[in-house]
Parts: sequence; structure tokens; C-alpha cells
Amino acid sequence: MLDHVSLTVADLPRAERFYDAIFTALGVPKVGSDHADFWIGYGERADARHPQRSYFSVRQGLRPEDAPRRHWCFKAKTRAAVDAFWRAGLENGGVDNGQPGIRAYHAAYYAAFLIDPEGNRVEAVCHTED
Repeated sequence: MLDHVSLTVADLPRAERFYDAIFTALGVPKVGSDHADFWIGYGERADARHPQRSYFSVRQGLRPEDAPRRHWCFKAKTRAAVDAFWRAGLENGGVDNGQPGIRAYHAAYYAAFLIDPEGNRVEAVCHTED
């Protein structure tokens, strides 16, 4: 459904440590960063040959307003990747917002929730049973 998403952070280097860690845990490649232009990018941009790709960027800007129901959810291939996402986030400035585990959305919905160092809420989910 989503082609690309961007969010803003006030402290780009701090956010970069966090997002590098969680996306490494999820197997999502870092495609670049430019501190002079104030951005970091992950995933792969879609093109005519690869329309299914998705891209996520982090940009220097204002700290986001608190919005407890707003969050970004990233797909994980395995439950172990969800666990790794959660641990990596905690080790790199994130705050626990829901330990890894089964959620009520469907029988195999295995997810973990974090708050990044800027207050953005992020989730990783695996929809399959390992």
C-alpha cells in the first residue's frame, strides 16, 4: 500500500543510530545518508522494474508532536527478527512500548513496539508462525 514514508527528528545522528540498528535487525538495507542535506534512507525506492519496493526516510526537522495513536509498523520475516528489532531499539536509545509477543489482531500476529529517541512510535510485526 505505501510507496514511501518520511518522518522528522530533531537529532539526526541520534535517530540514525536507532534506525540503523532496528532496520539491520529487520534486514532492511540502508541506502544512504547525507547530514549536510539532513536525511537518512532505508529500503529501496520503487521504479518501473520494481514497483513493489518501499522506502523509508528520516529527515531533520521539528520534533514530532505527541500523538499516542500514530505509529509506523515494519514487516518482519520472522518472529526472531521482531525480537531482534525490539532489542536493537532498546540498546540504541528506544523506549519499550510493548514487548514482543502475540497480539489479538489475528492468531499469528507477533509484534513488538518501541518509541524512538524522538518520540515516534514504531512497531515490527511478523504475520506467520515460525
